[in-house]
Amino acid sequence: MRALPARLRFLRKFLLVCVAICLFLLAVRVQQDAPQSLQLRLRGEPVSAEQLQDSPTFQWPSPQQAERKAGDSVPVSATGPAPTRHPLQVVYPYGYRFLLNEPDKCRAGAPFLVLLVMTTPQDIAARNIIRQTWGNESAVPGVSLLRLFLSGVHPRYGSPLQWLLEEESALHRDIIQQDFLDTYNNLTLKTLMGMEWVSRHCPSASYVMKVDNDVFLNVEYLIRELLQPQLPPKKDYMTGYVYRDTGPLRSRAYKWYVPRAVYPNDTYPPYCGGPGYVLSGDLAKKVYRVAQTLRVINMEDAFVGICLYELGVRVTDSPWGLFNIGRLEYEQCRFSRLVLVHHYRPRDLLRVWPDFQGGNKTCPS
Repeated sequence: MRALPARLRFLRKFLLVCVAICLFLLAVRVQQDAPQSLQLRLRGEPVSAEQLQDSPTFQWPSPQQAERKAGDSVPVSATGPAPTRHPLQVVYPYGYRFLLNEPDKCRAGAPFLVLLVMTTPQDIAARNIIRQTWGNESAVPGVSLLRLFLSGVHPRYGSPLQWLLEEESALHRDIIQQDFLDTYNNLTLKTLMGMEWVSRHCPSASYVMKVDNDVFLNVEYLIRELLQPQLPPKKDYMTGYVYRDTGPLRSRAYKWYVPRAVYPNDTYPPYCGGPGYVLSGDLAKKVYRVAQTLRVINMEDAFVGICLYELGVRVTDSPWGLFNIGRLEYEQCRFSRLVLVHHYRPRDLLRVWPDFQGGNKTCPS
């Protein structure tokens, strides 16, 4: 092979040196522009808590980017960087899409009570047990009940669980789902999805109940004693276990942690505990509407109380002992005269339900 001419060898060496110098200057510039904490990390030095304060913060999508799906490429806004949000700040309003929907459920007639049951995609056994127990739509003769399970997308196993959820939905036609991540801090989104569904597809429902899937629920007693279908439906009505004079927990040690960046006030308005509460149909629609104008927080039940405060609506106290946020040991006749008991898992329901059904015929009214 012939050797390169001297002039070409010199030119090649010159270009290599230029490229090396450019790369070196670029690295120096990046390091100089980086926050101090990143500069220390690049040099392998320890980083103090004070120096971490200038680290880059998590960026949520700007309102102009809200319609884009997660994972899409997002151009830099011409008006500057997107406003920062605290990681616990719920993104709402937002163009969440229904992945599973039942828009025709109420076309045959307005139900007296819609049960919005909070579940996660993997709660297949819980949903089946609820369908057989307190979620049975034929449980109260002469009263129209509608049951819907609410779900988001599993944050890790979304794809394989989605296939199972779609199969279950095709079989039972009682699951609605939007494309937000199904996490504890997104329970507010799940509840608002239920209120949205009622507003869009079942606006004439008399009452709506939001209920968790780990409760014992006495639907017949709720309807007979509180809602009373023989009377005209109540308006601006909400009841459950009422919390008053409470405030956000500021310690990160709690799963109910709410930082001041998310909710700056020291107290919440009165609200009903999240395991289960009942709203009149007209109020469910108002809650959904006013939520579009408020800064949503990660505590779902407290946020509904904030919505009521903005609407100028008071919560209604129920007779003492009907809604139990703590667990009670099962006793046949006692449970026949209450509405809800928290911390009853599916296997607990299977254990007590046959006896409870028999007890309704033998306990004094």
